[in-house]
Amino acid sequence: MRIVDVSGFYSDTGGGVRSYVRQKLELAARWGVELTVIAPGAEDRVEPREGRGRIVWVKSPPMPGDANYRMFWSAKGAWAAMDAFGPDVVEGSSPWRGGWIAGLWKGEAARSLVFHQDFVAGYPYTALDRWLSHRTIDGLFAPWWAYVRALSRRFDVTVAGGEWLAERLAGFGLTRPVAIPLGLEAGRFSPDRRDEALRRELLARCGLGPEGRLLLAVGRFHPEKRFGAIIGGAARARAAGADVGLAILGDGLARRTVERQAAAAGHVWLAGAVSDRDWLARAYASADALVHGSGAETYGLVVAEAIASGLPVVVPDCGGAADFARRWPRSAVYRVGDAAACARAILDLLARPAPAGPAPKPPVSSAEDHFRTLFDLYEDLASARSRKAA
Repeated sequence: MRIVDVSGFYSDTGGGVRSYVRQKLELAARWGVELTVIAPGAEDRVEPREGRGRIVWVKSPPMPGDANYRMFWSAKGAWAAMDAFGPDVVEGSSPWRGGWIAGLWKGEAARSLVFHQDFVAGYPYTALDRWLSHRTIDGLFAPWWAYVRALSRRFDVTVAGGEWLAERLAGFGLTRPVAIPLGLEAGRFSPDRRDEALRRELLARCGLGPEGRLLLAVGRFHPEKRFGAIIGGAARARAAGADVGLAILGDGLARRTVERQAAAAGHVWLAGAVSDRDWLARAYASADALVHGSGAETYGLVVAEAIASGLPVVVPDCGGAADFARRWPRSAVYRVGDAAACARAILDLLARPAPAGPAPKPPVSSAEDHFRTLFDLYEDLASARSRKAA
């Protein structure tokens, strides 16, 4: 099977999409699938990858406001690559220009719109939900949902990273939403990675002794990640008597804002971006809780990594993080964006007695499970199209 993924948000310096695409390339090579990823780049070039995989970079302008990414402009380069590689299945991995490039291609192939990001939850919710309900905001953005419906009609299926998101997309009339939950690389994250020396080091970075409680936050610095609520929640929990420090792993365009908030709160350490996945796994397993801010996660990879590490989590009441919390007993939920509610959730979680008996099984699947299910779906779509053509 030949798959072409038109990936408008793939970048070698990106975050979740980069990890996802690299896992897909690795597993496609292992299973004999020819995967071509078409991505916006600084120049036109083809980068061979594992097996028969490749990344086709199409020269594209930088994305305003974020030097890590570029954005498709002309469709010609992407269409030429699609013509050259003759896919059985075409993926549009963005509701923006990349999705339309995949949807408007004139070739014959089954088509899948992959929903990696809920725009309304990520941006309008973040800006407006202090004053308006999510239902009201969705109503205000009815033209956006009409736009996405029109795009989805050019595809045979809409792939969502979780059941909750598939239900949300079905409610807005998108074409055949199918939930294929994302997954983690096998064996990477585990409670067995706990490292007492690292724990002491992280607490010291937060200005605390070894008896302190270590909170962890992980993610790119972007308004939708709501680090203000996380930092404010940790500061309020400390003011209420909890001996907590907060280590934040990440970086991004809102760095200066996060730096100001961290300095004002105290006992917060900004570690910067972390590329060492083994170090990250040890940090998760060595903390007392993950505190998460985004209510717009389509899946919630950070929350999944923390849960796989046996870590209790404090998460907002919507999005992929809340979906995990419903299935992970070591969770506390707070109103998204509300620092005071976040503090109460932190205090509640830390006050709970240590659970007796064996640890519950994390409700997290593997990357292999995800991509096997995805590729099986694509085999079915390609076969159905072939039968129809015949």
